[in-house]
Amino acid sequence: MPSSSKNHSAAFLPSKGSKLIIAERPTPLPGPDEVLIDVKAIALNPLDNASQSMGIAVKSYPAIIGSDIAGVILLKGDSVPNHLGLSIGKRVAAFAVAFFKQGAPDYGGFQRRVIVPYHYVFGLPDSISFKEGALLPMAVSTAFAGLYTAGLPLSTNHAPEDKKGFLLWGAAGSVGSATLQVAKSMGFYIYATASAKHHYHLKTLGAYRLFDYNDRNVINDIVNTAKADGVTIDIGYLAAGGISPCVSVIEKLRGDTSKQANLACAPPAFFELAWWWIFPTWRGISVKFVSPPSDQEELHKFIRFVFQDWLTTKLEKGEFIPGSKIKVIPGSLEGIQAGLDELKQNVSGIKLVVEL
Repeated sequence: MPSSSKNHSAAFLPSKGSKLIIAERPTPLPGPDEVLIDVKAIALNPLDNASQSMGIAVKSYPAIIGSDIAGVILLKGDSVPNHLGLSIGKRVAAFAVAFFKQGAPDYGGFQRRVIVPYHYVFGLPDSISFKEGALLPMAVSTAFAGLYTAGLPLSTNHAPEDKKGFLLWGAAGSVGSATLQVAKSMGFYIYATASAKHHYHLKTLGAYRLFDYNDRNVINDIVNTAKADGVTIDIGYLAAGGISPCVSVIEKLRGDTSKQANLACAPPAFFELAWWWIFPTWRGISVKFVSPPSDQEELHKFIRFVFQDWLTTKLEKGEFIPGSKIKVIPGSLEGIQAGLDELKQNVSGIKLVVEL
């Protein structure tokens, strides 16, 4: 690494609840199974707000948080497999592992250079910009984590004549639009809810039927439409909103009632989830908070499948697109704090991105 590149700028979190500050820090070297990425774009997530304000997944301060990044590989460790194509100069997106490393500065995404284990890195075709690529890591991994939580095999591939439906509540956000495309690729008919203003866009992503969750009759409308279509729904994904309407829909549209139906819940609706912690199969439906595999080896295998097998192939073939509209927050690293403040205002259907 050239001597002029021994330091870089980063947005530090000095203490719980404090504002970010920009400062220089030494540029670290990657370990054997890691890469060093020159960050070009950062997407902001609600988890970033939670880490800043409540100290979630932060062990000590000063910390560097942030998860969704895209950029160019500067250095790679000796154990990074060559067949993955993660070579120096490669355009990539990555899930910066600040959450798993509890805010350790080398691994947070809010900086110009970040260390990332190779499992969490995937290549970007030239057709995907850095700001579009930064939308993908958390959204796609959270989509797959929900399907994993719901017990759905990653190899699921339904035929159209199977008439298998999938309930997606709150489809307009980045996680919702990613889940829509993943479930559609598995052969499900997607019955999705979102504000009416997002319906046209979600139709282009593959939604089969769309409903406005603000409609007072939305539950009956979904049930009646699916029955008319001859479709059963045994699985659902709550990307935004409440658990109760999802359960009401699935309860009425289950296929084989001798088998348990499943709902994955991405929002931290712990008060509602508590009921299913006490009564795990209430109303014949298992409702669980979205979580990836807890075993480290299984987690790495899961992440490699999601990013380096499934998503890389879909991006290269043009079969998956970044589903959210993008709003670029000006100011480079200095603009991240303004972006986080804006994100608190319940941004809908738009992903906030900072370009470096």
